[in-house]
Amino acid sequence: MNVFADEWDDAYPQIDGWHSNYKRLGVGKLGLGLYELLPGQTQCPYHFHHGNDEALVVLHGRPTLRTPEGERELEAGDVAQFPTGPAGAHQMVNRTDEPVRYIVAAVHVTPEVVEHVDSGKVLAMARTEGKPLWTVHRFDDSVDYFDGEEPKG
Repeated sequence: MNVFADEWDDAYPQIDGWHSNYKRLGVGKLGLGLYELLPGQTQCPYHFHHGNDEALVVLHGRPTLRTPEGERELEAGDVAQFPTGPAGAHQMVNRTDEPVRYIVAAVHVTPEVVEHVDSGKVLAMARTEGKPLWTVHRFDDSVDYFDGEEPKG
């Protein structure tokens, strides 16, 4: 594969304000994702991981990176690292008139929990036999541990 080729996976969601192209780069257990973030778009909600450390390498363009320290414009060759937990919260935005291209690398653990900071949501994901787990919930909708449970004794 070539990171400058315009060959993209079809499965990435395309929603107004969130348009980007994506290509999974197959490199064994290391998860590498190639992104092309289109002008005026945001790649994903502001979030942090509980299991995955991530690193980002900018290949082309000037994306804006949002972290707990604020926003800063990156340029080709810049590298950013996102540790697990709230200190690693991040979001990519393209405020320029041209596409930006970058790679995100992570050793994808399973199960994984991701928090969307701005919207108060949590994602739970796991690769399992059969149907993989992928669920999104708001913290405001949480229930008691025993809600809906009946003792069997």
